[in-house]
Amino acid sequence: MSVLDMSFTTMVLPKLLDICLTGNNVISYNGCITQLFFFVVFIVTEYFILAAMAYDRYVAICHPLHYPNFMSLIVCFWMSLTSWGIGLLEGFLYVFLISFCTFCGSNKVDHLFCDLKPLMRLSCSNTRTIETIILGLGTIIGFGPSVMTLVSYMYIISTILKIHSKEGRHKTFSTCSSHLTVILLFYGTVLGMYMRPKSSYSMKQDKVFAILYAGVIPMLNPLVYSLKNQEVKEALSKIKTFYINKG
Repeated sequence: MSVLDMSFTTMVLPKLLDICLTGNNVISYNGCITQLFFFVVFIVTEYFILAAMAYDRYVAICHPLHYPNFMSLIVCFWMSLTSWGIGLLEGFLYVFLISFCTFCGSNKVDHLFCDLKPLMRLSCSNTRTIETIILGLGTIIGFGPSVMTLVSYMYIISTILKIHSKEGRHKTFSTCSSHLTVILLFYGTVLGMYMRPKSSYSMKQDKVFAILYAGVIPMLNPLVYSLKNQEVKEALSKIKTFYINKG
């Protein structure tokens, strides 16, 4: 997750800041395709990494005694490798599909970076077949991790509800609350970006969603996960006490 968060911001924000500070809003075709490739790789990889983390929380809560066996270093390695592998494959596939598009009109990308939708709109060739393939692949590839995440949390919630003490339920739920928060932030912005009906499509909304999952969410992820850290809690408590006494 740390690598993905840094990669997302490195892919988008430096060029965006350069545009804002210098007004140099020119990007080469190869640079644009490269940006698209890494964007697809990172977003697909994060989808699978979040699903793997959901499974990890399921094992920790529902099968705690078997956790060392189910989530050994080898299992974690292969889950991570598979996530990055699928992300790379889909990135190469999207670039391969976009290479069939002909760009002969406007060269202005009306977006914060080279995303798939803005590039397809610039193409003067028929992109219906490519759009259908991309939609089908996105649905198929996204189905697996989505189901895995949903089923994992169904079992987690079921297990938590069976705990009799309120303190026990709270303590157990706190072990997955950070991950659940990240999932809601990530899934909410991505689904809002790509699963809206065409009738409600708005470029301004796309730009807002894009800056959320490319800049804001990667910045929030470390904060969300660090809130469980005891040292961070103590530091926040000291800051709160300081301002209360100062006031």
